[in-house]
Amino acid sequence: MSDNVAHALAGAGGGIISMAITYPLITVSSRLQAQRNNTSESAYKGNLDAVKKIIAGEGIQGLFSGLESALFGSAVTNGVYYYFFEATKSAFEKASKVAAMTTGQSMTAGAIAGAMTVLITNPIWVVNTRLTVKKLEAEEEDAIGNASDSKTKSITTWQAFAKIIKEDGVLSLWQGVIPALILVINPIIQYTVFEQIKNRLQSTRKLGNLDFFFLGAVSKLVATVVTYPYIVVKTRMQLRQSKNESERYNSLLDGLKKILAQEGVQGLFKGISSKVVQSVITAAFLFMTKEALFSYTIRLLAILKGRKARLQ
Repeated sequence: MSDNVAHALAGAGGGIISMAITYPLITVSSRLQAQRNNTSESAYKGNLDAVKKIIAGEGIQGLFSGLESALFGSAVTNGVYYYFFEATKSAFEKASKVAAMTTGQSMTAGAIAGAMTVLITNPIWVVNTRLTVKKLEAEEEDAIGNASDSKTKSITTWQAFAKIIKEDGVLSLWQGVIPALILVINPIIQYTVFEQIKNRLQSTRKLGNLDFFFLGAVSKLVATVVTYPYIVVKTRMQLRQSKNESERYNSLLDGLKKILAQEGVQGLFKGISSKVVQSVITAAFLFMTKEALFSYTIRLLAILKGRKARLQ
């Protein structure tokens, strides 16, 4: 079994661990990104205010809305990404017979892995986004007199999945896929920065878990700040689209224009502080745990392969 599978399994494990640690920050960031009405009494005024209102209205569990789908999505996303990234990386290294990729090769590998990940996992994140901001959507519909009691009932991931298909059709599971594909630039930036700094440091000394922790943090910080406006548009496009044309985003460009017109430049950066903190911590733990899990995964696969050979 190739190392690509080991990288995928280690990435999936690292994704689950890092997602579980930082999920409340994702909830806060997602709700701030999705919030359009900033003037109502229930509107979130900032990160701390959002935390207080979520706990007051939904309890601690409100900070973990959609966690089940997020853990599954994180495992699949990181597993798919690492598999295709490492497969492309191996192809480049074999072709050029050089141990380290160039900046251009790192970006190409990131683009291929990112595009495959988006196309495969977008339905998972549509479901997760809707579960995470479900109460916020109900409150905003209530403000315009269209609320339904059913919108605030607790539902499982699979119930949400079935509900989306029934009400909006199968293709709605790929809402926001265009900005998500454009956001492939995020992991491209992240992994290019990571690989290039790692290669330079490895030429001078052996890297440890703490090195990978800080490399993951720095690379994700750069990527998140650069791409954040697209993250906001993607989040809103993954929600159930309003029948009101002024609130409906027909494309990425349309979404950017409407947010700027209705909310100003600050609308494109709603929730950025909690998102940056979450993204940096998640990436730091992901890179650190993934590298640690990789060696154990290699050993486990070798043991399983040995047992399989003995049974044949």
